[in-house]
Amino acid sequence: MRRRFAGLIAVFCVAVLSAADWPRFRGVNGLGIADAVPLPTTWSGTDSVAWKTALPGTGNGSPIVAGGKVYVQASSADASQRMLICLDAKTGAIDWTAARPGGKAHAHSKNSLASSTPAADADRLYAVFWDGREVALTAYDFAGKPLWAKTLGGYASQHGVGMSPVAFGGKVYVNYDQDGAAEFVCFDGKSGDKVWAAPRKPFRACYSSALVREVGGKVEVIDASSAGVTAYDPETGSVRWNWVWKFDGQVLRTVGSPVLVGDTLVAVSGDGGGSRSTVALKLGDQPTLLWEKRKETPYVPGPLVKGDHLYWVTDGGLATCAELATGKTVWSERALTSAVSSSPILAGDNVIAVAEDGKAVVFKATPKGFEKVAENALGEAVFASPAAADGKLYLRGSKHLFALGAK
Repeated sequence: MRRRFAGLIAVFCVAVLSAADWPRFRGVNGLGIADAVPLPTTWSGTDSVAWKTALPGTGNGSPIVAGGKVYVQASSADASQRMLICLDAKTGAIDWTAARPGGKAHAHSKNSLASSTPAADADRLYAVFWDGREVALTAYDFAGKPLWAKTLGGYASQHGVGMSPVAFGGKVYVNYDQDGAAEFVCFDGKSGDKVWAAPRKPFRACYSSALVREVGGKVEVIDASSAGVTAYDPETGSVRWNWVWKFDGQVLRTVGSPVLVGDTLVAVSGDGGGSRSTVALKLGDQPTLLWEKRKETPYVPGPLVKGDHLYWVTDGGLATCAELATGKTVWSERALTSAVSSSPILAGDNVIAVAEDGKAVVFKATPKGFEKVAENALGEAVFASPAAADGKLYLRGSKHLFALGAK
């Protein structure tokens, strides 16, 4: 796993500022894996809270870390503004706030008006904003100066907006799936010009983030949606390969983002009614289905991989270890009693998962059995996924952004 992770960091070295950064939703290539610096496992006492900063607005978007700064999006209390906020990673002080106009709109009770996670490469920051009517992709320099803004158009979904951009190789990719319309879109990071748009069969709004794969000296951008899993040529948008997701009954949503380890990709889907489908694909010229699980798998939280095993926490708080090659459940244990709307992260040998009520559990990533390391309580509701960089764990609560680790 270390060798595969190091290879992915090498692929991204042209796109991010540092191997220790957390430059997008779920970190480098969406793996959800922290760097080698140990993270705190307990933070109930004040000694483990490096800083705690009140955010000037609300939102469910996750933080990212780039170049010693933490970035997070928010909506003002009256919904009149959408914001990108920059904080100093050492002190928690707010360096700057870039704002755009917004308005009120309907969203799911577990969604918000600012549920997107920004992304960073070596040159710019990128953020998807929803003003309540239209979606826009925006770019900023690291001082908060607006560089460009491109409107994608309206958005139809009873759940609201929640997609996050992915930056790679000087381009920015956005999953623009909604109810009744779907396409995967690529923009030039410097100019904001649309490079290509790849339409696909529309089903239901999806929010998963893309990942990048290098094979045979070529790079492909892979995205998961209700339509299936598709690999695109990053330069032209042409389809390299496509795997159609087949469901029994109603088509499911992809909200949790997929993970890739070697030539195995794992993607999750589900809906609010409790239907689930997690699949593992063996990638090649044409992917083949390794296995599918339809029970006790995640809908919103994304999975993790360590060695030959998968680890996940379901929306209901059930922690599971399964064989990566077969999908066979090794063990399953109740880890959290509240609902879970964030994705766990892997820090060394530990999985860190946080529930909606702010309670968290740390458990060992081992196939030997469920081994709880610690329990913690943040004291605020949590719908955003954690970020990690340079030995600090960043958690966004309903009111504050927390940096957990040595002061």
